Amino acid sequence: MNSSTTITAQFSTPNRTRMIATAFLQLLWRDLWVTLRTWQTFLAMTLVQPIFFLFIFGRLLPMLGQANAGYGVLFLPGIISLTTVLTAMQAVSMPLVIEFGYTKEIEDRLLSPMPVWMVGIQKMVFASIRGLIAGAMIVPLGRLILGSGFSISFEYWWLLIIVAVLASLVGAGLGLTLGTFVQPSQIGLMFSVILTPMLFTGCIYFPWAMLDKLRWFQVVTCINPITYASEGFRASLVPNIPHARLVHHRRTIRFPVIVHLSGCQGISSQGARLQSLIHLAKGRRCLA
Repeated sequence: MNSSTTITAQFSTPNRTRMIATAFLQLLWRDLWVTLRTWQTFLAMTLVQPIFFLFIFGRLLPMLGQANAGYGVLFLPGIISLTTVLTAMQAVSMPLVIEFGYTKEIEDRLLSPMPVWMVGIQKMVFASIRGLIAGAMIVPLGRLILGSGFSISFEYWWLLIIVAVLASLVGAGLGLTLGTFVQPSQIGLMFSVILTPMLFTGCIYFPWAMLDKLRWFQVVTCINPITYASEGFRASLVPNIPHARLVHHRRTIRFPVIVHLSGCQGISSQGARLQSLIHLAKGRRCLA
């Protein structure tokens, strides 16, 4: 057996697969460990906005008679969806913009024995985990703030799990897309232009089924992936409240969300690959 045969054997498919899996898990654990070490920052970024939303819209307005007594229960699933999607989106978009910017940390990740697209998948998995944790924390927070107005059911727990996982993945896919295409100098503009429409067209404050009198706006809300997350959480937590028909059946709930996820993932993967190759080429040019 010559040296070339030995090298080929060492980098055979099983060994390469094991090496890629190890690198994937190590990068994932590194990101999770950084989150654990900075848990105060994570809690502040995740909970400050939902606390004020739940207190003002779910507790204060019904107390003042400016909203129905049960509005807090209708509003809670919307906040869960908003927190899940936005936390996952911000967990990958902001760091990615910085890594493509002055820190050039993306080049260090590209040195790992993983394909470029696998680096993007790792970031999506990490971001979705953060989104799931953030969404789960809203439930006890809602119980604390809404008090006697808190009334949800876990009868459809399987639907809750499906919606939560898909919502976090959609948020991560959107974040990966934005992080690969937005320049660091435009990150503030990005959140102003994109976040505000998502905030008001995601059926967070109202059920989708009640928009039938304003048909054009009902159609507009279908473009926003948060709409499907909000309606899915309403169908699983408060099924007695009117919600979109598409969440009544297991087969139809997944299709619109997966369309958003597949589109964002395809665009973001190609964008991440292109941006990464450009930065890698620049790094090699500097070394040369």
